[in-house]
Amino acid sequence: MSPVLLLALLGVTFPLPGVQALLCQFGTGYDVWNVSQLPLHWTPKEISCDSGLGCQDTLVLIESGPQVGFVLSKGCTEAKDQEPRVTEHRMGPGLSVLSYTYVCRHKDFCNNLVTTAPLWTPQPPADPGSLRCPVCLSMEGCPEGTTEEMCPKGTTHCYNGLLRLRGGGIFSNLRVQGCLPQPGCNLLNGTQEIGPVRMTENCNTKGVQELLCQFGTLKEVWNVSQLPVHWTPKEISCDSGLGCQDTLVLIESGPQVSLVLSKGCTEAKDREPRVTEHRMGPGLSVLSYTYVCRHKDFCNNLVTTAPLWTPQPPADPGSLRCPVCLSMEGCPEGTTEEMCPKGTTHCYNGLLRLRGGGIFSNLRVQGCLPQPGCNLLNGTQEIGPVRMTENCNTKDFLTCHRGNSLQKDPLDGPCLIP
Repeated sequence: MSPVLLLALLGVTFPLPGVQALLCQFGTGYDVWNVSQLPLHWTPKEISCDSGLGCQDTLVLIESGPQVGFVLSKGCTEAKDQEPRVTEHRMGPGLSVLSYTYVCRHKDFCNNLVTTAPLWTPQPPADPGSLRCPVCLSMEGCPEGTTEEMCPKGTTHCYNGLLRLRGGGIFSNLRVQGCLPQPGCNLLNGTQEIGPVRMTENCNTKGVQELLCQFGTLKEVWNVSQLPVHWTPKEISCDSGLGCQDTLVLIESGPQVSLVLSKGCTEAKDREPRVTEHRMGPGLSVLSYTYVCRHKDFCNNLVTTAPLWTPQPPADPGSLRCPVCLSMEGCPEGTTEEMCPKGTTHCYNGLLRLRGGGIFSNLRVQGCLPQPGCNLLNGTQEIGPVRMTENCNTKDFLTCHRGNSLQKDPLDGPCLIP
């Protein structure tokens, strides 16, 4: 049976009243598979695009020996309509690169590619040649001493390069080793963009001092009793000159805590670890941790909420009762009201839009505050690479369409360690 890609929540979008927004299939995926596992299938969810935007499908398959690199982007686009197109950027012998692109506006969910089948047909085994090369595809880096394999007839050179993939919800690097019929660093035959995904190639593996960073994103709502939370990040090789960054935001409302985590590369200047109390109750509280470093590989080594979270004693109850909710999907009508702590005087009901650092999500927040207004973050608009905008006009978020990411969660699960 073909593998099925399971989906994880990525974001919530809210169309404006009266706007005829197009509904599109939505998600991103990137990973390395064995050729024997193809064709792959996935089950996307949906997103409501801004007026005038179209739907797009972009699929790239890169084959080296027994492995296939898989890159998928589905969602909204400003690009003009384009008929389904299969492009053979390189077709062997040795390494091969194929892509599928499509842009449409004629109906909802027109970007309906759900399998690699249109782009992939098994090839008969190639006759062996006399060249032997390391053969590897990896999002994390090929180990030293990768096993060499016999190259197919017609290949004359070993290829060793790094593809940087950026755009269309994709932010990853793919290390490529394999066999080619000519020398040089031109795996994509001059192609620099496939759909919304920009691709740059680097074969100077010794001359570029690239920093390795811990990498991943996480956005989830937990019960306070489940903290501290731990995670196991993956790794990424950053462009020359970039640093590593950790950004963690915890928002507490009653018995719930929202966790927003971004780890990866950054252009920002180095900064020491910093814990900021944006709001510290009574009632709702917002804490953040930020760190930028370049002094060694994997220096952004935050792997737990522990430095940012210490259990607080129960607060004395007051007389106010408010709905209390934290949700990435929306708080249901008639959320149960809870007794607010002493010192709070108003009920808060707002939406935080979180964008940047690999985060694209909305967080609905309800809880208790000691003053009126829509200023949960006390004026903060950015925490690390994550931009935050606040909206307390509840009429603007009565309708939502949920989208998701096709990629395997960059934070290997389960991330909770009791």
